[in-house]
Amino acid sequence: MKQHILVVLPHPDDEAFGVSGTLAMHVQQGDRVTYACLTLGEMGRNMGIPPFANRVTLPQIRKQELEESCRAIGIQDLRLLGFHDKMIEFEEQELLDAVIDELIQELRPSLIITFFPGYSVHPDHDACGAAVIRTVGKLSKDERPPVHCIAFSKNHEQAIGKPTVINDVRSFLKQKMASIKAHRTQFKAAELLGNKEPNSKELQERFGTERFWIYPFE
Repeated sequence: MKQHILVVLPHPDDEAFGVSGTLAMHVQQGDRVTYACLTLGEMGRNMGIPPFANRVTLPQIRKQELEESCRAIGIQDLRLLGFHDKMIEFEEQELLDAVIDELIQELRPSLIITFFPGYSVHPDHDACGAAVIRTVGKLSKDERPPVHCIAFSKNHEQAIGKPTVINDVRSFLKQKMASIKAHRTQFKAAELLGNKEPNSKELQERFGTERFWIYPFE
């Protein structure tokens, strides 16, 4: 049975490292993927290395980078939700939750992917994940899709345990590397990846596994 995956993350490039291989795998399996990106990352400090963007041009450039990343992964449905970068934690919770609930009611996803609130470093990451968990938690058990969370804060495993889903994405490193490279303002791919091929041992060890925690609602 084909799935519909809903990904809810706050910034362009959030998908690249933690979930792009998993999404490419789902796409190959024939699943549909909707990526709801809360902001355009318009307050990001990085303007390219060397700089080629500025504060005025950055939002549009990052939008184009995100679209390129989605094409590389094979994401069919990108939703730009128009919230303000670095302000997600200050958004009115009812508004944020309502937007997410509207997506869930429209799409009826079989799986949602987001950040694990409290264990994903950036305040926008934590606030985004918290909004998803609040919204899904209000659904009845028979309506509630599983939520797979990304976590990477220091000592997170001491608090939440080992990941419950570990995906081997080595077969999808071509898509994952293309997703990372698409975000040119944020990463200097030559330094990050060198000229190594996706099947190189170093890249397979570094990027070949993606880890998730199934959120424990009960």
